[in-house]
Amino acid sequence: MLSPPGRQPASPRRSWIVKTVSMKNRTTFGFCLTYFTCLLLLAVVSGRAAAQTLPEPDREQLLNGLKVLYWQRPGDANVLLRLRVHSGAAFDLAGKGGTMALLGDALFPDPATREYVTEQLGGKLEVTTSFDGIDVTLAGKEGDFERLVDLLRGAVVTTQLTPEIVARIRDARLKQLSEKSGSAAQTADRAIAARIFGNFPYGHPAGGTVESVTKIDRADLMLARERFLNADNATLVVIGGVGKLRVLRTLRQLLGPWQKADRVVPATFRQPAAPDARILVLNQANAPAAEIRLAIRGLARSDRDALAASLLSQIIRARWQAAMPDLSSVFVRHEPRGLPGSFELGASAPTASASKAITAARQILQALIQTGPTVGELESTRAEALAEINKQTSQTESVAGIWLDVETFKLTATSAQASSMGSLTIADMQRVATRLFKDAAVATVVVGDSEQLKTSLGANVELPNERPMKTAIEPAMPTKKP
Repeated sequence: MLSPPGRQPASPRRSWIVKTVSMKNRTTFGFCLTYFTCLLLLAVVSGRAAAQTLPEPDREQLLNGLKVLYWQRPGDANVLLRLRVHSGAAFDLAGKGGTMALLGDALFPDPATREYVTEQLGGKLEVTTSFDGIDVTLAGKEGDFERLVDLLRGAVVTTQLTPEIVARIRDARLKQLSEKSGSAAQTADRAIAARIFGNFPYGHPAGGTVESVTKIDRADLMLARERFLNADNATLVVIGGVGKLRVLRTLRQLLGPWQKADRVVPATFRQPAAPDARILVLNQANAPAAEIRLAIRGLARSDRDALAASLLSQIIRARWQAAMPDLSSVFVRHEPRGLPGSFELGASAPTASASKAITAARQILQALIQTGPTVGELESTRAEALAEINKQTSQTESVAGIWLDVETFKLTATSAQASSMGSLTIADMQRVATRLFKDAAVATVVVGDSEQLKTSLGANVELPNERPMKTAIEPAMPTKKP
């Protein structure tokens, strides 16, 4: 019998295999096909990540110690400058959170400067302060390069801290802080940070609070400027169509006079004590839901296990959501910083489900210690992370941020990070889970209706500003005999 055109006759061995698969092992065959398809997709994604390697910048250093990372892109009509001062809110004075953020505000205190850059130059001016640094972003046309550098010079070389300017920027920040809604989610975020870090710098918001910013005076900002706003404590990235000789000539002329510090203040702080094991319940009467936060101490950004910890956070989020479908606004994040940060779980839950959600979260952490993630969890999470790396390496501002992170935290290049991520095994993930979660002191905060919560959460609860319940009947006062 002739076979159809383009098809070869089936051999006896092939017929036997097909018959066996179709009759006995169809399920197993489908699983294997799906598994190998996933591996093939991972290989494709990994290959793309490896292909989109981060360009290596030209590195220069001015006589005052300012590091310059430069990447010329011929034909690019735009230019991006991004400066990072390598000292952030972690160096705020005790009780005066927001000092470094206020110093960042003082770099460009006049709103007209931002309007000039955005409207007249068609560019961008932005200042952000994190715990690890102050970032200044200036972007515009290649022809305005010298003008942009001159604006940067005015900000960092001749920073104005007159009494009038200090009062104006402090009032503006206080207004901004007071206008922020005191939602249950924000209350929970602040409470869990204070719970896990205590008086450690990461225990307060990087931008400060109304109470702490009110205490900051001009002398505090002048001290911060003298200690941290120095050329040898900063790195500048320049990306665009500007030639190298022009870049160096302009930087030497305008930023060369920037003062060099006598010494750089190291980031050394006393580690916080273990958090209280009780569940902190903050009352929000008649709240329709409860905001839940659990946190443990995390890893530093430079730690070799920080990448694995980030993958674990996504796996935990998926498991927690699957175990508790009634949760909303679910997040799990590992926040590595210059010093060990935090690993935090958060969600909004029906008040009646709060206790069950906390128990489920703790059980998930313990399960990862015992068995690690599944193959499917690891592969899908890794593919998402590699795709995000690809996205970052294709965006100019992200490239500048990656380079600055490499300098700040002494990291390896993004291509090396992608390679390291691709080599992670289930055993590696289990080891990191054990390192993070085994015997870890877990801080827990719940914001909601305390009358309903304290009944469901059990006895291991702390209720601030509430009088403790009497545990015994007090004896009656003796009475005098007539």
